[in-house]
Amino acid sequence: MTAATTAPHPPVERGGPPAALSSARGRALGKLLPLVLFAAVLVPLALIRWPGTAWPDALTVDLSAPLGSASDWIIDNRDSHPLFLYFFGHISNAVVLSVRGVYLLLLAAGWAGVTAAAGLIGWRVAGVRLALTAAVSFAVCGVLGMWVPTMQTLALMVVAVTASVVLGALLGLAAGLSDRLYRALRPVLDTMQVLPAFAYLLPVVLVFGIGVPAAVLATVVYAAPPMARLTALGLREADRGVMEAVSSLGATARQRLLTARLPLARKQLLLGLNQTIMMALSMAVIASVIGAGGLGDRVYQALASVDVGAALAAGLPIVLLAVVLDRTTAAAGSGTGSGPGKRGRLGWAVAAVATVLVAIAGRLTDRLDWPETWTVNIAEPVNRAVDWMTAHLYSGVPVIGGTADWAGRFTTWVLDPLRGGLQALPWWAVLLLVAALALLIGTWQTALTAVLAMAAIGVLGVWKPSLDTLSQVLAAVAVTLVIGFAAGIAAARSSRMEALLRPVLDVFQTLPQFVYLIPVVALFGVGRAPAVAAAVVYALPAVVRITTQGLRQVDPAAIEAARSLGATGGQQLRQVQLPLAGPALRLALNQGVVLVLAVVIIGGLVGGGALGYDVVFGLAQGDLATGLVAGAAIVCLGLMLDRVTQPTQRRTERRTERRTGRTRKAA
Repeated sequence: MTAATTAPHPPVERGGPPAALSSARGRALGKLLPLVLFAAVLVPLALIRWPGTAWPDALTVDLSAPLGSASDWIIDNRDSHPLFLYFFGHISNAVVLSVRGVYLLLLAAGWAGVTAAAGLIGWRVAGVRLALTAAVSFAVCGVLGMWVPTMQTLALMVVAVTASVVLGALLGLAAGLSDRLYRALRPVLDTMQVLPAFAYLLPVVLVFGIGVPAAVLATVVYAAPPMARLTALGLREADRGVMEAVSSLGATARQRLLTARLPLARKQLLLGLNQTIMMALSMAVIASVIGAGGLGDRVYQALASVDVGAALAAGLPIVLLAVVLDRTTAAAGSGTGSGPGKRGRLGWAVAAVATVLVAIAGRLTDRLDWPETWTVNIAEPVNRAVDWMTAHLYSGVPVIGGTADWAGRFTTWVLDPLRGGLQALPWWAVLLLVAALALLIGTWQTALTAVLAMAAIGVLGVWKPSLDTLSQVLAAVAVTLVIGFAAGIAAARSSRMEALLRPVLDVFQTLPQFVYLIPVVALFGVGRAPAVAAAVVYALPAVVRITTQGLRQVDPAAIEAARSLGATGGQQLRQVQLPLAGPALRLALNQGVVLVLAVVIIGGLVGGGALGYDVVFGLAQGDLATGLVAGAAIVCLGLMLDRVTQPTQRRTERRTERRTGRTRKAA
């Protein structure tokens, strides 16, 4: 045995962490002391005034009557009021005409023209491999008998992405050039990015009704923030040396923008385009609930009737469309295309001419529609496989039990006790717990925002359903963090493991939220456990990637110092890497919570219940009062969870600096 392994624990292990721990405890107690004093005065008064554990009825506001009146007024005046005739009406007509025009253009190009265009664009952007991937993906959509729904979704996507990019780029341009506007716009974008997709559906339905205009506008509102944020980031982080050189040459503000800022921000702009496209596709599929049509409507109808085969037949084209769009825009952003030179322009001209010729050939041969003889019905064999799983894997499997048994045990042992425990807590105890958690990692402003958001849920009269949703979120986050941190640590410590996980994570991150419901329904049936399972799978890629990146970015000098003092691999991980990667781990927690909430809400479609069910019920039955109240509660719940799990940037930076300084000093 070497001397390094027999040596006593080094001073950094004996003295550093306990001192740091004592300091952290002191700061935590100092922050919580005013809250304790505040609670000692107000809680007895609250108990005297409002006894019981449930949210007091006296503190609720019934919005059903005013929301119903507002809904009735909108419906009665939609065809006569000037606001609808000369503003919202024109917007709705423009959206309908745009989507219809793109859809007719795609149908006129025929399956051959669209497939050729996809392949040629992939070839020009990234070469033969992406060209084959794009062409085969569109061909598979036809083989599955989903060509027309795919074109409907693609038409809606083209219009929504175009509007999202224009709106996001304009907002990002203004924020990138104006510090005041950037400070004003940043909290709005932060809030919009933590809201679940379902929360965007109800306001547009209230104004535009069920149909394509509401679906497109909800998609635009949901997908524009990434473009705005990344555009502003790219413009603000332009190389100062280049900008000073351009200014010294006498360039005007417009010339500096066009010749320096925008070219330098090209990578961020294309990344914003990529993120906008992926979010728009996800939202376009979810918007099938409000009449978007296309592939999402097929999935929604199949899930409503628990027809897994039909859902999979419509879900696979969504996956293929997501993969093609993601790979194409990602390749364009990485700069692997032909470039803007003369040869590149000639290549694009050749690709355009070839696409037109293929489309004309299809029209001359009367081959616009995908031939029915080339389709394959996978719904029946998939449903037979599901029936076999139901008979053999759902229950009764020796030793391990079946998937239905797992779902039932998870519901009985985890979800039910967690929901019962949260709903049994006094309402004031929940508010105090939220305030304490927010204070421990943030400021009084953060805690006040979180408490007000949670209190607003009670005021809206949906306290119990919100705690039901919260119990599902907490259970899913716990499972996600256990699996995600373990996988992230393994990937950070092993390049081979990271290489194995990368393609799996890439595929999972491109799938729209709706698609995750299909396999969990096939495996677990319907209920709260399948909704939690879908949320876990959806949130895992982000948690794994952020954890891996955070651990890999730890200062190598700190790790080498610990290794030279005889620390084992486990000690290095626990006492150096994990503490120094604390900001990244907290970011992983925050992203996991936000992503889990998004899918738990959608889980209302497969029996998740609670707020998700209220939203779906309100949309399906036209009960906008129920749907809007549930949507507002989802917004408040998302805001509270975001504030409780995400410390302020300044505090995070100070903690990182202190930890890095202590480690280097000890070394």
